[in-house]
Amino acid sequence: MGRRLTVYFSLLSPWAYIGHAELLRLAAKHALALDYRPVNLMDVFPESGGLPLPKRHPSRQAYRMIELQRWRDKRGLNFHLRPRFWPFDPAHADSVICAMAQAKDASAFITLAFAAIFEQNRDMADEEDIAAVLRESGDDPSWSLRARTSEVAAIYDENRAHALASGVFGSPSYVLDGEIFWGQDRLDLLDDALTSGRAPFVVPD
Repeated sequence: MGRRLTVYFSLLSPWAYIGHAELLRLAAKHALALDYRPVNLMDVFPESGGLPLPKRHPSRQAYRMIELQRWRDKRGLNFHLRPRFWPFDPAHADSVICAMAQAKDASAFITLAFAAIFEQNRDMADEEDIAAVLRESGDDPSWSLRARTSEVAAIYDENRAHALASGVFGSPSYVLDGEIFWGQDRLDLLDDALTSGRAPFVVPD
C-alpha cells in the first residue's frame, strides 16, 4: 500500500456515510492504507467547541436538511433524511470497527453498517442487527463480543484523544501527513493533494 490516511468518524455521522464510497474510490486510486479510527462525537464536540445537532440554531438544522438532499443527489445515493433509529448510541458498533481495525480491513463492515442505518432503517445499537451486518459483510459475528473488551474500550478512548490532539472537531475528518480535511465535501481537495504529492499545508507562524 501507499500513503496512510487516518479516518476519524462515527457510524452516527451521515456525512461519513455520504463520503464513504468516494473515500474507498480514492483509496483504490491512490493505493491508500486507510486507518479507521471511530470516535465518540459526543465527547469530541464539547472539547472542540462544537454542538450536538439538537442544540444547534434552527436555521442551522434546517440548512443541514437541504445539504443532505443536495449531497444525496450529488453522490447518487438513496437514503432516509430521518432514519428510523437515528440518532442512536453508536458506541458498540463503532467499537466493533475499533476491534476489527486492529487485525483486518473493516471497510466491508463499515459499508454495510452505513447502509443499514441510513438506507434500511436498521438499528445499529442492537446486538442482533450488528451481528447480522457482520455476517452480511463476511465477518465473524464474534467481533461484536471482542468489541466489549477493556482493550477495545481503551482504543476507542485513545481515538478520541488522538483526534483532539490532531485538531479534529467533526466527522468525517481525513488526516494526511498531519493535514486535516474536514468533511466529505473536502474529498476533492484530498484527491488533489494526493495527485500532486505536495507537502502538507500547515498553520503559518
